[in-house]
Amino acid sequence: MSGHSKWSTIKRAKEVKDAKRGNIFTKLGNNITAAARQGGDPEMNFSLRMAMDKAKSANMPKDNIERSIKRGTGELGGAQIEELIYEGFGPVKTGFIIQMVTDNKNRSAAEIRHIFTKYGGSLGATNSVSWNFKHLGVIRIIKENLPDDMDELELDLIDVGADDIQKEEEGVTILTAIENLQKIKKLLDEKNVKVESAEIEYIAKDEKNVSEEEKKKIEQFIEALEENDDINNYYTDVNI
Repeated sequence: MSGHSKWSTIKRAKEVKDAKRGNIFTKLGNNITAAARQGGDPEMNFSLRMAMDKAKSANMPKDNIERSIKRGTGELGGAQIEELIYEGFGPVKTGFIIQMVTDNKNRSAAEIRHIFTKYGGSLGATNSVSWNFKHLGVIRIIKENLPDDMDELELDLIDVGADDIQKEEEGVTILTAIENLQKIKKLLDEKNVKVESAEIEYIAKDEKNVSEEEKKKIEQFIEALEENDDINNYYTDVNI
């Protein structure tokens, strides 16, 4: 699960204070730019449409979104945006997968190494952490946006490829194979069910439980990750 809780991460993006708005918009813009490298039409590029929806839900201005798309398609020029994946061990041997979107690979590598080291962790080799994660399509719907007849919706979701429908305090989380994510999102759009987030995520197969003292160390580490402009997302196997 990303961050302290994916639900709280979504909420923070929506309610971000002005002091951190630039940081959030930089991350969202880089995410759009990276997706737009595969084409600037969101009707033909589902990854771009998901990135744009995420930016809009955080109230990112339309002009910023359009500039990010043009940067990705090469219309504005500038440094090339790259997507990087790092994995390693955070405080108390917790597993983390870090997704970075950057225009400077060397800078990003140095910064992520510094963050891990500062908080008692270390970067790992390929598959040192990712073996414990599944790469899945994940859709979240907050409780207020769920239809009255959830039984019917669940059956329709299963028909188009939903593998798991988790009912949580904040709402519903739908897990699916990556190839079915677009079909499920389309079904929800057709039924006018507003989606809070629709992304491809790393979901831990087994989660670790930690003490309150260990939790504080992990939260400090997570805060440092969130403050870094190049870190687009992060996933952990710790149950916070």
